[in-house]
Amino acid sequence: MATSCLAGFALVLALSANLSAAFPQDYAGQELLDEVRQLLSLASTNVQQVHGHGNGDQSDVDESSTDDDHDIKPDRPRVVKNWPLTPLKIGQVSGVSVNSDLQPVIFHRGDHVWNEYSFNESHHYLQGSKGPIKEPTVLTLDPKDGKVLGQWGANLFYMPHGLTLDRHDNLWLTDVALHQVFKFRPGELQPSLTFGEAFQPGSSQRHLCKPTSVAVANTGEIFIADGYCNNRILKYNAAGGLLRVIPNPPEFLSLQVPHALALIESMDRLCVADRENMRVTCPRAGLYSVQGKREPALTIQQPDMGRVFGVAARGNLVYAVNGPTSPLLPVQGFTIDPQTESVVDHWAPEEGFGNPHALAICPNNSAMYVVEIGPNRVWKFDLVRPTN
Repeated sequence: MATSCLAGFALVLALSANLSAAFPQDYAGQELLDEVRQLLSLASTNVQQVHGHGNGDQSDVDESSTDDDHDIKPDRPRVVKNWPLTPLKIGQVSGVSVNSDLQPVIFHRGDHVWNEYSFNESHHYLQGSKGPIKEPTVLTLDPKDGKVLGQWGANLFYMPHGLTLDRHDNLWLTDVALHQVFKFRPGELQPSLTFGEAFQPGSSQRHLCKPTSVAVANTGEIFIADGYCNNRILKYNAAGGLLRVIPNPPEFLSLQVPHALALIESMDRLCVADRENMRVTCPRAGLYSVQGKREPALTIQQPDMGRVFGVAARGNLVYAVNGPTSPLLPVQGFTIDPQTESVVDHWAPEEGFGNPHALAICPNNSAMYVVEIGPNRVWKFDLVRPTN
């Protein structure tokens, strides 16, 4: 029986590989394959259990580390001076990600500003009569000099927030005024997936309330931080079917404005910028087993952390930025080791941050971008190995 399972599993893997090669540019086909891979990862876990190779959770191996691993200093962000070469004409920059060509893509608010007049107590947007932002809100920049290579998104969004690019360069955007999340395929101007109801905040499975961020696994699973009002994370399959709500009793995890998400797939962890709790917390993502392990989230919190706005994963580390919290706390970046639940480095540009909102790391791990709301700017950092 076990031999038959292994043979069938190997056959499906081979078919998946052949289909990927045959349709490399078929995005719909690739998304279908993501769903297949999601099932295959579960099947692989079950086969391992049949043969007695582990307990079905790959992260048991991935999370093991030696003392030497923790003695290695993490790469440090170093500001790229005079980048961008010429100032960008942008509003509040709320989101950033990096595409497969290593080009940063930013999401900004144009002439719209989030202030005390934007929403009422029930979270309904009060400035809808102004209409959507008339200028392009999504800009692709040249990584060499920061010049605008492409732009779109005019007359679509009201209050941009989060931007994520997945491994197929699908673009995931959140709009806190619309209370919606959108998936756009490359080159398309109509969303292929929409979550939430336009201008209708709510806490049901069909509604969102000021969603903040999206993370997408290589298997296609989708995580949405439903952010300012509901203080929850929704996990979907690649087709948009709801799989799980985080936290879900008896799981104990109290979130207060989950503001950004970062997946560490090798550890099966979803790291959350838990803004108002002033910490980063990393519950199980549940990518490798149906139930997932019932164990506490990894939690990183220290006195100078402040309100954490942005997180991004690089290997098994997380880079994070805080925002204005108290005159006694500096606005700065942190390098975090979730495995040891510790901050291993602090960093910031010499001139200091103002109000950083999000950050992203290149797919090849060479550079990092940080975007700010007031001053509205984009920073580029090289990630370099410390010399001492």
